[in-house]
Amino acid sequence: MSESTGRRVTANLSLTLDGRYHGPGGPSDFSMFAPYVTSEVARDQLTRIWEGATTALLGRINAEGFLGYWPTVAEDKNADPRDRGYAKWLADTEKLIFSTTLTEAPWERTRLVNAPVDDVVAELKTTGEGDILANSCPSIIKPLLSADLLDRLYLMIFPEIAGDGQRLFDDGLPSSKWKLTHQETGELGEMAMVYDRVR
Repeated sequence: MSESTGRRVTANLSLTLDGRYHGPGGPSDFSMFAPYVTSEVARDQLTRIWEGATTALLGRINAEGFLGYWPTVAEDKNADPRDRGYAKWLADTEKLIFSTTLTEAPWERTRLVNAPVDDVVAELKTTGEGDILANSCPSIIKPLLSADLLDRLYLMIFPEIAGDGQRLFDDGLPSSKWKLTHQETGELGEMAMVYDRVR
């Protein structure tokens, strides 16, 4: 195997207090997240996740969702500058979309990948520079956690209990230790946290 360039593998996700990344209505149920995602703390966290990243890893579903929203934000002069910064980064950065069904890339600077996430990330770590960000996509983050390939977790915790919906931290993950390197709490009780893997 080739030598690693030392690229850091990061991931961002928003969770409820009971650890769920969507509500009981299914993968598109983000109703309990809505009051918090435009807060100052959440927007500052959004900037934090992409500033050092040069590659974004996306699944088909979140790539299509992002494509339906963020390109217009990049052009919107009235949008919050932090939202515009993220939207422009997302448009300009290298993107890998993991999909078994897509046949053509829906976005510029995008590569379609139909291979195990851990293999692809191990290969990405041997070339280039900058962080490799698993961008708000549990179907990518979970295998990276299972393979112990994540170096940093950006988590937003919202003060709601969803009661149902899928969880990020499934049973059966390898044990691991993390160091809290940033923490901020907003006026609504939302918390932005950055955890670095202790190896």
